[in-house]
Amino acid sequence: MSVDTVRTYLSQYDFADRILEFDVSSATVELAAEAVGCEPGMIAKSLTFLVDDKAVMIVAAGDMKIDNAKYKAFFHTKAKMLTPDQVVDMIGHAVGGVCPFAVKEGVSVYLDESLKRFETVYPAAGSSNSAVRLSIADLEQCSGYLQWIDVCKLTDPQI
Repeated sequence: MSVDTVRTYLSQYDFADRILEFDVSSATVELAAEAVGCEPGMIAKSLTFLVDDKAVMIVAAGDMKIDNAKYKAFFHTKAKMLTPDQVVDMIGHAVGGVCPFAVKEGVSVYLDESLKRFETVYPAAGSSNSAVRLSIADLEQCSGYLQWIDVCKLTDPQI
């Protein structure tokens, strides 16, 4: 899929005009924060896992990482990230542009509580040089999320 697919998807919510495309890569939290001009925590990164042979996506603040104990308590299994090939096959976006928009059927999307400390967040928009500016309410509206969860912890504050 691509930024055009995400743009089409977001147009049903009147959010397509919020997509930002950059001349530089936004494939990592650090690069995305630099491209957008925001702090790393405001980048809403999409982490993808395999749970019971199904794809699970957790959208979390960019300065967070999975807390293995919390993850296991919620999902009742160890965290097993998807490989880059599995991400494309099961989610529909390539690593660097993964987002909760226009994903393949059967993907379970969760929003991590770490996002709630921001008014505005910037998830990717289907490519490694894009993002979309959304409020938390907007993200809830268009992400197809199942529920808010708390499975992350702060990463090294140096990111």
